[in-house]
Amino acid sequence: MVEQLTLNQWVQGSSPCEDTEKIMTYKGLVIKSLGSSYSIRSDNGVFYECKLRGKFRTKGIKTTNPIAVGDRVVFVKEENSPYGVIMEILPRKNYICRKSINLSKISHIIAANIDVAFLIISLKDPKTPLGFIDRFLITAQSFRIPTVIVFNKTDIYDTQNILQMTDLQSIYQPLGYHCIATSAVTKSGMNELKSFMQDKITLFSGQSGVGKSSIINTIETHLQLKTATISHYNSKGKHTTTFAELFELSFGGYIIDTPGIKEFGLIDYTPQEIGHYLPEMLALLPHCKFNNCTHTHEPQCAVKQALNEGKIAPSRYNNYLSIINDDDIELKEWI
Repeated sequence: MVEQLTLNQWVQGSSPCEDTEKIMTYKGLVIKSLGSSYSIRSDNGVFYECKLRGKFRTKGIKTTNPIAVGDRVVFVKEENSPYGVIMEILPRKNYICRKSINLSKISHIIAANIDVAFLIISLKDPKTPLGFIDRFLITAQSFRIPTVIVFNKTDIYDTQNILQMTDLQSIYQPLGYHCIATSAVTKSGMNELKSFMQDKITLFSGQSGVGKSSIINTIETHLQLKTATISHYNSKGKHTTTFAELFELSFGGYIIDTPGIKEFGLIDYTPQEIGHYLPEMLALLPHCKFNNCTHTHEPQCAVKQALNEGKIAPSRYNNYLSIINDDDIELKEWI
């Protein structure tokens, strides 16, 4: 709780009147977004339902949603009102976003103030396209969010899937992305996962059906998030999480569960900037002839030379080209 004012004092800045209803001003953490309203845990541990002030805007960010799970906000509440009113969003440490479903040039913020992002992927039922993985990693890198890659559903992997996982680990681990193999069925990898989550605000993200909710239910059995089976008609996951939501962990910290993402597109990046968010390309940029090299057509490009020498994974480079050309990802693609 920050302070106690009367309605007249808050709205008009006038002296208090005895017949005015008192309002309270609080700071808190947004734990759930329902589109038109938000659940907020105040700093004194009380939960409130809040709506946005009519003229609320976030400075410098063009998004479909002005408030996201993980945001810290200032809100006010009249004593007899069922809803509080969000007046201000406090400065964000970071946030992660994706393209809006209907507006390709506008972004939708998935979550804010994240300590660690866990990208949950699967190599079987459903397969996660490598293009999706690299788009997520580039976005997280651009917002300076450390990311851990979680290979889930390992209990159903065949020999080919295991070889694929080993190959992908050999690509991503040298780039600084820690990789964990997990199974909600056998509970393998769960202790390692929890060690990265303790006392942090962590984001679970990934395409529908990769097992995000199942992992969370295994880690925190009391949550019992809704899960669903894979559609055998098209091998796509069924959406079980409708809105992003933040859950408090019994061993310390919070976890943000997000709806499955069918598409993950990047916006507001120039081709020259995208390469800065791939560690292997950024390290080679000083050795390119041009300091604004796009690593596509320029002569004496250190990245293309490294690619030809087998020092950069072709899948990473191909996905880089797809991103700078703004190509959409299709689930049927498996690069």
